[in-house]
Amino acid sequence: MTGRPKPLLTPYYYLDNFRYVLDFVKRLYGNLLIDAEWDFVRRFERLSFEGQCLYVRFSNRKGQFFRINKLVYAEIADLPAAVGELLTAGFIERLLPQHVSFGNEVLSVFTKPELLDLLPLEPDELRLLNKEKKEGIISHALNELDFGEITSRLTARETVVKLNFGAEDMMVKYLFFGNRGGSMTDFVVRDLGMMNFEPHDDSKMTARFRNRKEVEDKLLISLTNEAFYERKQTDTPADELYNWFLNWNETRPDLSQIAQPGYQKLVCSVGAYLERQKLPEQALTVYELADQVPARERRARLLFKSGSVDEALALCDEIAQAPLNAEERYFARDFREKIIGLGAKKRPRKATTRFLSDAESLNIPSAYRHHVEAGVMNYYLEQGYDAAFTENYPWRGLFGLIFWDVIYDAGVSAIHNPMQRAPSDFYLPEFYQKRETLFKNRLTELITKDACKKQVGRTFNAKHGITNVLVDWSDELLPLVYQLIDVLDVEQLRLILLEMARNIREHARGFPDLLVWNDAGEYDFVEVKSPTDHLGPQQLHWLEFFQTIGVRGKVVRVIWEMG
Repeated sequence: MTGRPKPLLTPYYYLDNFRYVLDFVKRLYGNLLIDAEWDFVRRFERLSFEGQCLYVRFSNRKGQFFRINKLVYAEIADLPAAVGELLTAGFIERLLPQHVSFGNEVLSVFTKPELLDLLPLEPDELRLLNKEKKEGIISHALNELDFGEITSRLTARETVVKLNFGAEDMMVKYLFFGNRGGSMTDFVVRDLGMMNFEPHDDSKMTARFRNRKEVEDKLLISLTNEAFYERKQTDTPADELYNWFLNWNETRPDLSQIAQPGYQKLVCSVGAYLERQKLPEQALTVYELADQVPARERRARLLFKSGSVDEALALCDEIAQAPLNAEERYFARDFREKIIGLGAKKRPRKATTRFLSDAESLNIPSAYRHHVEAGVMNYYLEQGYDAAFTENYPWRGLFGLIFWDVIYDAGVSAIHNPMQRAPSDFYLPEFYQKRETLFKNRLTELITKDACKKQVGRTFNAKHGITNVLVDWSDELLPLVYQLIDVLDVEQLRLILLEMARNIREHARGFPDLLVWNDAGEYDFVEVKSPTDHLGPQQLHWLEFFQTIGVRGKVVRVIWEMG
């Protein structure tokens, strides 16, 4: 039996995709482009067909420097003419001594033997460097040799060029994708059938950014995050990194709302890094810049450790009044009790510990030590129950299939390009706020289990294989979702789905590990814990929520039975 033929890319697919991006950006963001970016667009459009092909080939590759004699693009009939055109039009320029700040990248396009042959090295240097790795040779050359002489030696042998318009090219792609993670490779992944996206009418897509400041603010956070990561990777001393970040933070502009989530995440990343580097005071200073998870919890812990007990208690009270997720809610209560109970003979137990200690226990053969859930599942199977691994998988699938059209509703103005895996507000409070009526209307329509199954089944068949951040396609998904619907009543399903919708970032996780049921209509959602495992706050959230709506859920503690 033969499968479906694999899609083939046209010879000039990359140019078609780039032109599509340009046209898309001109239509949605033309009013936000600055003069330099418009100049780039117009100059590109004046290039010949093959000139455009070569530029896009360059821009889709990693790095800014290229060796002309290494270029092999069979679809470009006259490659030398295309190179000449790009040089004349200013899209590329020859390697010059002024490119010294790019020295590492320039030399990296050559192999180690080529560098040893081309660099102006003395015999003693050559003998020593021959034992070094390529990185060591580049470092020596940049530190000990004149870059002008290096340039002369390299260019005497072959033509090396630098790609220009990097900032303008990057901005066009950033506007299209809305983030730094998007890539022209996404088109290839789509066109080869490796990933299918929810189809949208281009005319219904809306601009991600309303003004130039939003663009620049969000991009600033992305670039700063990349700079932070690079500094970590190059082992910048933690105190230097701390000073760098504070200096940046003092000089940054007031950020637009669109940039705030990224900024909060960056602050928490820097704070966590400083904690790991044993700089608690500096970490506390950084965490004070954020009020999102987990900044407030980390601040409370660091304040307590530093002896600022009253401040730690006050922060716990602040968190308890408006927790942002289950972790914060249980932390505020547990940590406050811990502080107040200092010195008491009996230490207060965390909410998760109390719940876990009250759980039933099962003796499971130690052969399942590395597959504890499978051991508990086998126990129930031997008791005559059916059982399935569930955890988050079928719940996320249920939500995605029930609300597919609500999630990807272009009318909510959260779909901004044809390759979005999720709406742009998916992990923000606005996700629920903007769609509250749509969510509730859909749930009102599902008045019977049969109606729920029909909605799920129709969506499963119509959308099968299309990317949805909640739906992981497999043959097991539909039967598992149907089983959830079978064991619960419609009102319980509605309440669970609505709870997920209110905070999809947090509430799409933490569900129990197993579902067990029998023909008599008995069932349980079972959270399995080995002797050394702990109950997480989000897991406790769902177990307690299940209790409030009459859904059977429990924790099973495993005791190893030695054979």
